[in-house]
Amino acid sequence: MARVIILGSSGAVCDAQHDYSHFLLIGKEDGPVLVDAGSNPLEKIKGLGIDDLALQDIILTHFHSDHVAGVPNMLMHMWQMGRKQPIRFYGIPHCIDRVEGMMDMYGWAYWPNFFPVSFTRTGLGDDTLLFENRDFLIRSFPVVHFIPTIGMRITNKHNGKVLAYSCDTEPCPNALKIGKDADIFIHEAGGPPPGHSTGRMAGEAATEAGAKELRLIHYQVWNQNPETLVPEAAQTYDGPITLCRDFDEFEF
Repeated sequence: MARVIILGSSGAVCDAQHDYSHFLLIGKEDGPVLVDAGSNPLEKIKGLGIDDLALQDIILTHFHSDHVAGVPNMLMHMWQMGRKQPIRFYGIPHCIDRVEGMMDMYGWAYWPNFFPVSFTRTGLGDDTLLFENRDFLIRSFPVVHFIPTIGMRITNKHNGKVLAYSCDTEPCPNALKIGKDADIFIHEAGGPPPGHSTGRMAGEAATEAGAKELRLIHYQVWNQNPETLVPEAAQTYDGPITLCRDFDEFEF
């Protein structure tokens, strides 16, 4: 079985108990895959007993600070610790172009003896191959957010199970394609449109997509109680519902 570790569950305004939404995919044969980096995840990865040198593949879903702002500190951290292993980033051009520009602003070309970093730009079409290794096949779909953004269908190549991730989106047809018959549908619940979805809308998406399980992420935590999102989603979805929390771990 593959494992998912939620490193952060919050929307753009986080607090001490909820970091920005990002997670790790851990398979049986290849190294872990990081999805987004709104903050530097390396301390958390170390705390989980995972060697950060094994981390070589990072997917970035869109260029909002709560999804990419940790990249410069993460790369500097790795460099300062003497990393030599390569890092590979994957994402759509709108995001990857800006991440490269962000690193240029930090003058990383002048950081001596820097390890190899590559950037793979993928298309913004439906059902686009985003990433593949011996454990996972990941296909992306554009969703409806404030800037170009992708959600993902992640297939465990060892057992065929599907993890769907809506990323940041308001209700849209592609969210249903992402979640179609998924074993687990991780859906945002950041609030009403534009650009986001409520818990009720996440439940509707899971029902229409035929997902077997719903997990809510990217929710508001500042002066709000996110626990109410579960009964809200249950109004429109009768399957199992979980509120993602930082350091949750589950299999698919």
